[in-house]
Amino acid sequence: MAKAAIFGCSAMRLSNQERSFFRDVAPWGFILFARNISEPDQVSDLCNDLREAAGHNAPVLIDQEGGRVARLRGPHWREWPPVLELAEAPGLNEAERCEALSLRYEIIGRELRACGIDVNCAPLLDVPLPGGHDVIGDRALGSDPETVSNRARAVFDGLLRAGVLPVVKHVPGHGRAMVDSHLSLPVVDACLGDLQSTDFPPFAAFADAPLAMTAHVVYSAIDAGRCATLSPDVIAFIRNGLGVDGLLMTDDLSMKALSGDFADRTRASLVAGCDVVLHCNGDFSEMREIASVLPELSGDALRRADYAESLRRTTAPPVDLDSLDKRYASLMERAGVPHA
Repeated sequence: MAKAAIFGCSAMRLSNQERSFFRDVAPWGFILFARNISEPDQVSDLCNDLREAAGHNAPVLIDQEGGRVARLRGPHWREWPPVLELAEAPGLNEAERCEALSLRYEIIGRELRACGIDVNCAPLLDVPLPGGHDVIGDRALGSDPETVSNRARAVFDGLLRAGVLPVVKHVPGHGRAMVDSHLSLPVVDACLGDLQSTDFPPFAAFADAPLAMTAHVVYSAIDAGRCATLSPDVIAFIRNGLGVDGLLMTDDLSMKALSGDFADRTRASLVAGCDVVLHCNGDFSEMREIASVLPELSGDALRRADYAESLRRTTAPPVDLDSLDKRYASLMERAGVPHA
């Protein structure tokens, strides 16, 4: 049975130590970063090796938003402008913007599937607020909850058409955070009413999402002492208040918003109600510490994982990629946005 973790690896090929470790631990999934990537055949081989080591058809994740957050780059893959440039393009009406977003992420999804990657950590549902840290910035899909929700659905549907599973993030919202959670712990002191009118609605609109990622952000109105990832109160609100029933993964446990040893971070995340922990940097000693306290997936977490995998394994219908490219390019020309 798979364990409740998603792990990274250190390089473009598995070391013998990593291979043995993943065989023993059998994590539910893996995540790739730029350090793991050179060209399509190498990525495909690495995905196959990861799944073989885990002993099951493990999901392989990546962050391929385009713009600042893109692990696959030229010359082997397309370079994409920041998503906000497209989402706010003045030369298109809103229906055309959504069509272009859907096409963009279907093309991205088909590039991912071609080299063995089947989960993309997109779309962002974060609604950026004035004064918020630019860690979200031009990654955002808009500036109000309804617009973000509608555009995110286009991203979501485009990835699914390509046979790639989307991950909505960062629940219940990172757009109001004043600092980057990669570097320190954000504390949001907004009242619950403001959060419920602005930050939370996109996540409620995606209660049907099969996968979601938590925010390492403190929401004082719900739990003043713990960030969402570690807070039973916030996770309960995500489940019961927002209705999110997908597999809930932590954001990266190695981010500096969190403190303490990795066994403690793992225990606290799972006790809070996260289904799986995410560890990205491939540090072997940290992974071993996490693995020492990992349970097997069971109960609701297993049910959610099985549901997500059932969607992931849906075969993407064949499509004329040239026609997708041409339609996307024509929309980008009208929008005045450089296109991949």
